[in-house]
Amino acid sequence: MDPKHTGDMLRHLEKQNELLMDAYRSMSHELHKLQVEEEMLMRTFYKLMETQGLTKKKQDGTDASKESEPPQSKALVTTDDVEKQ
Repeated sequence: MDPKHTGDMLRHLEKQNELLMDAYRSMSHELHKLQVEEEMLMRTFYKLMETQGLTKKKQDGTDASKESEPPQSKALVTTDDVEKQ
């Protein structure tokens, strides 16, 4: 690589890094919003099932459906020091 172009290459790579970090932050934010929305919808759906009597009750009065309710998805989201800036 020609030494006179290293400065241009460095600026280009720094700009690319900045754009990628912006995209990462945007996608992480959207993912979080979708996870919150999913949890809210699952709770609403469960309450609807409960009001329509579709959930099963054990004889002792506790909900049997809570044990058989599918687990909510928990995505692993990692952050780094650059994102917190």
